[in-house]
Amino acid sequence: MLLNRVEKALVNSWARRALLRRYEIPALLRLAGGPLPAGGRAVEVGCGTGFATEEILDRFGAARVDAMDLDPDMVVRARRRLAARGERVRLAAGDATDLRAALGAEDGTYDAAFDFAIIHHVPDWRAAVAEIVRVLAPGGVFVFDEVTSHALARPSYRLLFDHPRHDRFSAGQFLEELERQGLDIRGAYTVVSGDYLLGAARKPDSSRAP
Repeated sequence: MLLNRVEKALVNSWARRALLRRYEIPALLRLAGGPLPAGGRAVEVGCGTGFATEEILDRFGAARVDAMDLDPDMVVRARRRLAARGERVRLAAGDATDLRAALGAEDGTYDAAFDFAIIHHVPDWRAAVAEIVRVLAPGGVFVFDEVTSHALARPSYRLLFDHPRHDRFSAGQFLEELERQGLDIRGAYTVVSGDYLLGAARKPDSSRAP
């Protein structure tokens, strides 16, 4: 589901970027256990204008990021922002529930997947989680920053923003779904009275010694 004009302006504001850079990225780095291994490849669902993509490259240390967004306008803007990154970034318009169609992503392609408050916009959010699990390599980490049903039920959210109304997840339901689909939660916590969920989960790697 596309962002409306109010939410698009908010997510592209200096305040949102400052919050991401100064608080969310350091917190997510801790939860994920630090930067990616050398040469790590990442996928970002819902890249927006590419600001978070820069953080994945610079602070998570991804060697390459494949990023997509449902909104073609956002992809155009991200392409301008990230032009100097060259072949380290590949951008496409597409749906988070079909990364094969959007990015040609095969099973086990990525060392990390990033979701900066996008999956709550996806009507079939479980399918988006399943797609992330599919494209993660064994041992890969899923890093997420999500908006819960607690926030979406607030009158202010309903007035200002457009979101799917059916089957939205609480923090607990989101974590339960990750575990149901085979991920191990590394760490997670909520902020602002349960409105927002930050965390990281890892795909098990049976080749590693216990």
